Amino acid sequence: MNGNWLLPDYLADILPAQARQIEDLRRKLLDLFRTFGFETVSPPMLEYIESLLTGAGKDLSLKTFKLVDQLSGRTLGLRADMTPQITRIDAHLLNRPGVTRLCYCGPVLHARPAGLVASREQLQIGAEVYGHAGIEADLEIIRLAIESLKLAGVSNGQLVLCHDGLVQAIINSDPAAQARADEIVALLRDKDLPGIASLRDDGMGGPSVSEPVVAALELLPRLYGGAEVLERAASLSVFKGVSAALESLKTLVTKLAGEKISLDLADVGAYGYHSGVTFSIYASDWHDALVRGGRYDNVGAAFGRARAATGFSMDLIRLARSFGQAEPAAAILAPSSGADDQALTQLVAQLRADGEIVVQLLPGESVAHDEFIFDRELARDGQQWVVRPVNTTAKPNSNSNS
Repeated sequence: MNGNWLLPDYLADILPAQARQIEDLRRKLLDLFRTFGFETVSPPMLEYIESLLTGAGKDLSLKTFKLVDQLSGRTLGLRADMTPQITRIDAHLLNRPGVTRLCYCGPVLHARPAGLVASREQLQIGAEVYGHAGIEADLEIIRLAIESLKLAGVSNGQLVLCHDGLVQAIINSDPAAQARADEIVALLRDKDLPGIASLRDDGMGGPSVSEPVVAALELLPRLYGGAEVLERAASLSVFKGVSAALESLKTLVTKLAGEKISLDLADVGAYGYHSGVTFSIYASDWHDALVRGGRYDNVGAAFGRARAATGFSMDLIRLARSFGQAEPAAAILAPSSGADDQALTQLVAQLRADGEIVVQLLPGESVAHDEFIFDRELARDGQQWVVRPVNTTAKPNSNSNS
């Protein structure tokens, strides 16, 4: 059997109706970002692997397709996340003093799917603020993320806040915990309490973690809920840096009053990458976060300029699934034009310039569009071409596979 039409696992074509929805949303979101003062950049799909993975951790490396550049012989990567590229642009190309706001939208590819229902190709859109270390930048980014989901029609978003500085403060207090940092972060993400308890034993996993650190780590997965979580977390302030992290979260909860907010102090990002407030936005009927973001200060140091930075990203293809079936657009059907029928050609051009959809049939063409419903047509009225309504009770020959 010829399988030339088959695609690799976890990849799919996007057909006209959904493609239109995705493109409409892309334009609206980039316009929204612009109203906040963000400038759009567009980095290349391919870069040297060292640049793509700078400061990004092991997770991103496993997701990145790698290949050899036939021109230089060096290893290239197909981007799996655009944030390192935006950081490179800010640090090395723009190199502006003060605050820089950048946004982007483009495809990313994953060598491995993130889950059973995840695609290996995403259309990633996001925004980043560089050059401001204060909570005000985190607040701006979170508000923009919330507005983005509302614009996309997701009005029931649940904002979940965390602070990676809190987790780092606990881990950094014990050399044994530092040696097992990646393992600890994975256990916290999974809220694996037995696994956290096993850190007391050296066994095959590495050196034994001290009792105070394990006890603190065991508390984190239980610190989930409303603002009262911050009071319950106060006992962790014995670790240097925890008080400042809790104060930042308290400020955000106060400033974002009116939004649906919860705290999950075990919802950590990548250890050594995120450095402060992190957040996710969930919604009903979705199994995973629609938006993820947070602070990642000093990642730009590898590009020659350490900068405070915070941002978020989301997948437009995944988000567009919430729209349901797209309704066909109203359009005008025009007959084929003869070489000498300038009047018809001019009218079609004028209607299109006015924003109308005009499908002009080619000789012998039958109507075969799922995206349009022809409620008007061009027809002769004496010596003139006019637009007139047609019967819309039935959509003509709408089977696009015919």
